[in-house]
Amino acid sequence: MEIDGAPRPAFVVQIHDARRLHFDFRLEVDGVLKSWAVPRGPSENPSDRRLAVPTEDHALEYREFEGVIPRGESGSGTVIVWDQGTYRPLGHDGSGDAVPFSESLALGHATFWLYGSKLHGEFALTRVRKGDEPDSGGHEAWLLIKANDRLAVRGGPGSPDPYHARSARTGRTLHQVAAAASRGPGG
Repeated sequence: MEIDGAPRPAFVVQIHDARRLHFDFRLEVDGVLKSWAVPRGPSENPSDRRLAVPTEDHALEYREFEGVIPRGESGSGTVIVWDQGTYRPLGHDGSGDAVPFSESLALGHATFWLYGSKLHGEFALTRVRKGDEPDSGGHEAWLLIKANDRLAVRGGPGSPDPYHARSARTGRTLHQVAAAASRGPGG
């Protein structure tokens, strides 16, 4: 899929069973995957406001990673690709001109349309706390929110159960990926 003749940037949502189970929400921006840890996972219900804590940028190749990060390494634990696809930035200035997505993020509010295998429609990331604010403890916080569009889920849970969720890449669960890794190569 393309935007003005260029391929759309990618997104991925990985479930990461690390020290604490969480979802990693990643958007391709300026040659890297900008990343947020989302403890309760993204929701397709517009009434759900999901905490999203920025983490380090990842290389674009990481969007396909599924496996077990060994003990002793940063982020050790099992990872599956819960959702993947492309997205379309939606930010515009007052005159209707498109705003670069990295600029929207720097300003603290970015809207985008997801074309995933599971997540669809308009979402927004909004910074609610800067890391340099006196009460922040040095930690920045964002909210990931689904727009109230025709693709929204209402009246029910809008988030997946991470323990029963299946990979968008392989169809495997966290448990199946961990079990295959414990059996060794070719597992």
